[in-house]
Amino acid sequence: MRCPQCEADDTKVVDSRTTETADAIRRRRECLTCAERFTTYERREDQPLTVIKKGGEYEPFDRTKLMRGLRTACIKRPVTAEQLNSLITDITNELQNEGTSEIASTVLGDRVLVRLRELDAVAYVRFASVYRDFQDIDGFTDELRDLR
Repeated sequence: MRCPQCEADDTKVVDSRTTETADAIRRRRECLTCAERFTTYERREDQPLTVIKKGGEYEPFDRTKLMRGLRTACIKRPVTAEQLNSLITDITNELQNEGTSEIASTVLGDRVLVRLRELDAVAYVRFASVYRDFQDIDGFTDELRDLR
């Protein structure tokens, strides 16, 4: 780490701790040349996630768009916004940890359905009915049968 005062490359870490939000590490450093003390923050660099739609178009992953769909599926259900945020965060963290920068919308939808099924069966069926685009009652009935 280069000193912001004298630009020397030789610094040492004096103190290290996580931030209050636990999304970074705060490091207190001291320059071994000029004795200047300064703070740095170390965070994971997240790759932007791109969703590949069914038609082949690419669009940036939009957390709020997914949240909107989940909230619609969870209307009048005992599911909190915190639970939905956690669901989305789990999926995005999983994708980041896999090193994925592009994901097919079908794969993303399947991952959402797996977690939503564990959270609330009615919300799962609602989300699946839009996501899977049932064309007739048979598709819907098959999904309900699989759920049981």
